[in-house]
Amino acid sequence: MRPLAAIAAAALLLGAAPQAPPVALDALLAEAPAQTLDAYRLFVDEGARAPNGRVTPYALNTPLFSDYAEKFRFVFLPPGKAATYTAAGAFEFPVGATLVKTFAYPADLRRPKEKIRFLETRLLIRKADGWAALAYVWNDEQTLATLKRAGARLDVGFIDTAGRTRRVDYAVPNVNQCKECHAVAGEISPLGPKARNLNGAFAYAAGRENQLAHWSRTGMLTGAPAPAKAPRTAVWDDVAAPLAARAEAYLDANCAHCHNARGMASNSGLFLDVEETRPAARGVGKRPVAAGRGSGGLEVSIAPGDPAASILLHRMKSTEPGVMMPELSRSLVHDEGVALIAAYIASLEPAR
Repeated sequence: MRPLAAIAAAALLLGAAPQAPPVALDALLAEAPAQTLDAYRLFVDEGARAPNGRVTPYALNTPLFSDYAEKFRFVFLPPGKAATYTAAGAFEFPVGATLVKTFAYPADLRRPKEKIRFLETRLLIRKADGWAALAYVWNDEQTLATLKRAGARLDVGFIDTAGRTRRVDYAVPNVNQCKECHAVAGEISPLGPKARNLNGAFAYAAGRENQLAHWSRTGMLTGAPAPAKAPRTAVWDDVAAPLAARAEAYLDANCAHCHNARGMASNSGLFLDVEETRPAARGVGKRPVAAGRGSGGLEVSIAPGDPAASILLHRMKSTEPGVMMPELSRSLVHDEGVALIAAYIASLEPAR
């Protein structure tokens, strides 16, 4: 019997309401990582569907595309601790804070809440000397997730929103690959929990509420202004939002973790974070630093008014290693994302 199940059973025998023990902060901060996810007690059930106390779900306005995987995000903050608001970049998190992200697939994307298979749960743990990244892979029974430092390959099948059967050679990243995507000035750092990504409504158990407001109201976040005065990233598939804002949000989520002035691709001179405003730095009319086969024989990253002549779109449409972008996190083309960026490039006025 799993430890939490044993506690619940004992409480029932004694006639008391079962109460799960708190998150194991000592395990999160230990030098050696736990071999199984349940050792941290971040969830009160063995399938990691029900978060423990102080473990709060959250979502991003525009997330990274990962082969159509669903993602379930949570944040744990130690008792008496809070994150500190920053208008740009990820919030400052206290030691012991833990970001949790589970990747999963419904059997049929048209029914996203049914027959969901968990693949892996990734943790970013704020240690005294920086962030540590760990990946735990779920067993077929969906009862236990085990640490995989070297990564793993998983065969995944699902039905997409058009009713087509799809297969994915899903890649669980190894430790070095985690560092590649999460590197900011050479150090591992969170990517998603920024003011602009969290400035949107979330369906909490007690009702919908703006996430920045919720974090502030519950003591999870200090120093934040009212949501109306905080930056906000557009939702990439919200057709009511301006096309340019949606495209910039998509490129920020899918490219800017490397393509920013402090990222792994800083030497490219192509910066796709939403804070970057210089058209040339964002790729408009920009020639690549090193022309290789990834360019597809094209001359500029973004050719205004001409999607077919744009290297950026060419690489988004590829699944060939060494050509496709992003390099990690996908093996399929994101058809909807490609359509969005193609429409955005087509809307740009060509230089005269």
